[in-house]
Amino acid sequence: MRQRFWDRVPMHKMTPEEWEALCDGCGKCCLNKLEDEDTGEVALTRVACRLLDDQSCRCGQYEIRKTLVPDCIRLTPQSMGDVAYFMPETCAYRLLHEGKPLYWWHHLISGDPETVHEAGISIRGITVPEFEVPEEDWEDYIIEEPGT
Repeated sequence: MRQRFWDRVPMHKMTPEEWEALCDGCGKCCLNKLEDEDTGEVALTRVACRLLDDQSCRCGQYEIRKTLVPDCIRLTPQSMGDVAYFMPETCAYRLLHEGKPLYWWHHLISGDPETVHEAGISIRGITVPEFEVPEEDWEDYIIEEPGT
């Protein structure tokens, strides 16, 4: 990967490896969200996608996730304009899309993938699997985004 590529390379010119490296491993994108149809406001729940590994905060079936969860959003530089509002406020993809810098705890800055967890940004240990909570009860699981 190119040195400090996130500061110098437009998202649409990143290599696939650089693009994937932007993920901070917080797991918040794998939490189910509720969107108010009238206001467009997005609420985060602690109800996690059935593929999320709660300890690693990573998808347990990343390579085949779209096959198993067709609604899973596949981030691309081209899709960011449509989905950035739906991504966590601390998400590196959203931050760069909005022209903002990465936070100190991001592994590309800190050099340590555990920093996101140590800083209290990730959802490690706070989720419930979606198959345990009926969708009509998700409102009971709304949370503030960790780290904001």
